Amino acid sequence: MLNTELYFCENPERLDTFLTGKIGQTRSQIATLIKHNCVYVENKLVSRPGVKLKVGQKIRVEFPQLEESQAKEVDFDVEILYEDEDVLVINKPSGLTVHPAPSVKEATLVDWLKHKGIRLSTISGEERHGIVHRLDKGTSGAMIVAKNNEAHEFLSKQLQDKSMGRYYMAVVTPPLKDDVTIIESNIGRSSHNRLKMACGLEHGKYAKTMFKSLTLSSDEKTQLIACKLFTGRTHQIRVHLESLNRHILGDHIYGLAPKQEKTERILLHAYLIYFNHPRNNKRLYFTAKFDDTMQKYIDKKFDREILNEVINTNYILDSFTTAI
Repeated sequence: MLNTELYFCENPERLDTFLTGKIGQTRSQIATLIKHNCVYVENKLVSRPGVKLKVGQKIRVEFPQLEESQAKEVDFDVEILYEDEDVLVINKPSGLTVHPAPSVKEATLVDWLKHKGIRLSTISGEERHGIVHRLDKGTSGAMIVAKNNEAHEFLSKQLQDKSMGRYYMAVVTPPLKDDVTIIESNIGRSSHNRLKMACGLEHGKYAKTMFKSLTLSSDEKTQLIACKLFTGRTHQIRVHLESLNRHILGDHIYGLAPKQEKTERILLHAYLIYFNHPRNNKRLYFTAKFDDTMQKYIDKKFDREILNEVINTNYILDSFTTAI
């Protein structure tokens, strides 16, 4: 049985713009739904995202059923921080790709979810099912997975209205000059290197990040910082740090330095996430512990007593209160 939703147009606008606001997905994801014959206007199948809607028109979206496809062999596990009938919160390992793609040969997070038999939403299409927000392959930490379309829609809207929040931790060099630094700069694809994003581009999308200094390493060459995302652009934290002539240890794309200290992975971790539960609207908070590689580096370079204070959930939340 199809999962069908009905919407009614209140103001003249493009179909993809209208559905982006209603469903809480990107225009490219809406285009995918249209491409897969899932969208009807006044009971007529639509083939173009740019269709102009009129006031009063009825829009029907038939979200696709999750197809049973052969997942790749999975030889790893992922820590589950929380699970119920609507959502799954995990601690994604570094080195794990989230979505399958033709260029991805190894098993992905989606393959792991299939392997576990976890029921997922289909609102974003088969290749991204259940994934509300993403993390780069090298970035570890807290992620939310939607287990049904209602939860996915509810959580996606929170990403847009900022009622969902994400705080990252990173080890950077050299240390930031100020205790608190806020960067607001458009981010877009670099014209010089297609693997990189860049700041200050006219064609880029607005991005805002706040950085909070937590503690210096014992040799004062590196620094543990917390990062608050106000938007969710590709490589946002890394690009905004590069604009300050800072980089994250282990980052092989941004801010390379000849004498950079070598680490096994990029030391960037989604430490804390909060959101309202889609069933009861209760505010939930989850922290994801560092993996062994990042924990060993931090234990080696930073004072344990100070660390225990600055990585406390309440300390992190209170540090960003004035800027939210």
